[in-house]
Amino acid sequence: MDRFRMIFQYFQSSSESAMNGICGLLALASVKMYTSLDFSCPCLPQYNMAYGLGIMFVPPIILFLCGLILNRQSLVMLEEWRRPPGRRKKDLAVIRYMCSSILQRAMVAPVVWIVVTLLDGQCLICAFSGSMDPQKFVGFANVSTEQVQQLLAKVPCKDDELMRNNTSRKAVSRYLRCWSQALGWSILLILIIAAFLARWLRPCFNQATLLQARHWSNYIDIEQKIFEETCCEHSRLFAHKCILHFFESMQQEIKLHSLPREGEGAEGGEDLLQGITDQDQVNKLLRTWYYEKPPLDVS
Repeated sequence: MDRFRMIFQYFQSSSESAMNGICGLLALASVKMYTSLDFSCPCLPQYNMAYGLGIMFVPPIILFLCGLILNRQSLVMLEEWRRPPGRRKKDLAVIRYMCSSILQRAMVAPVVWIVVTLLDGQCLICAFSGSMDPQKFVGFANVSTEQVQQLLAKVPCKDDELMRNNTSRKAVSRYLRCWSQALGWSILLILIIAAFLARWLRPCFNQATLLQARHWSNYIDIEQKIFEETCCEHSRLFAHKCILHFFESMQQEIKLHSLPREGEGAEGGEDLLQGITDQDQVNKLLRTWYYEKPPLDVS
């Protein structure tokens, strides 16, 4: 359990390598999920579009939310945005940088899913086969309107008896698959061009502002982690002293049988607690930290 917790904490870290690794894993997971998905279009006029578009867009929303949850900076950014200014002003440039970084990483897996589904074409065929104009295809010319809707809805089901020997089914399927793949390749091309421009045009902008935003973004994250670690240590020492105070008669025995870490940290605990004796004092300190964070000036 401790090993699992360590692995989870590592993947929650804010280092770029870890977060890029998580994005890569989510992207690979999205491809694996789609390839292992048993896609079965209902082939009913009232359900085809909902099913096809649902398969195309619902999993990306889930993957996007997973990307936000796994990114530690999401919570750090929200806390920084919502906190009172107090004695330390809030830098909107840092918050914008953190938000941009979070969204870029969280969007990788959803975009991969959408591109893969478009290149495959099954979702688009299922969703829009019933919306095709039957006049464009010879096999639907002498069929009533209701029968046309039923036949078009059964285009994704190539094993259906009505569509097995229908030559127009392949024409509709090829037509929609061509549009789907063209859309998928267009989206991929646009993303590659956008990434290329962002990569090569970045030096044209003010690099000093970017470095400052990146630095203070890392600082806020590291400060939050050190604060949590210090709170854990403070809580352990405070709980230890409360227990010793409760078992006054057994104090000597507890000290003799205490863990080496607790024995070694006794002197440091006295310094860390600094006269704190009750819950109200601890709550006051935490409230002061939240509402009046100290300014970034150690002079």
